[in-house]
Amino acid sequence: MSILIKPIITEKATLGSERFNKYTFLVDPKANKVEIKKAVEAAYGVTVDNVRTQNYGPERKMRFTKTGVQKGKTNATKKAIVQVAEGDAIDFYSNL
Repeated sequence: MSILIKPIITEKATLGSERFNKYTFLVDPKANKVEIKKAVEAAYGVTVDNVRTQNYGPERKMRFTKTGVQKGKTNATKKAIVQVAEGDAIDFYSNL
C-alpha cells in the first residue's frame, strides 16, 4: 500500500505551493512524518525540509428513511503539508 494517496489541488494548497514551496498530499492515516518525507523524496526527486500532518476524524451522517434512521460514517483521513527546499518544485500537471 502506498503512503501517498493523492495530491490535494485546491486554491489554498496552490497558493501555498506558489508562495511558500509547501505542497499538500492526502496520505495513509498510519504513516508517520519520516515515511511521508521518504515517499515524497522518492516520488518527486526533491529535498523535503519540513512535514506537517493533520488528522481528520470520520464524518458522521444520518439519513431518515422509510425503514428508520440509517447511521454511518466516512473514513478517517490524514493530510500532510510538505515544505520542499528552496529552488525545488513539484509539478503536478506534467503528466496530464
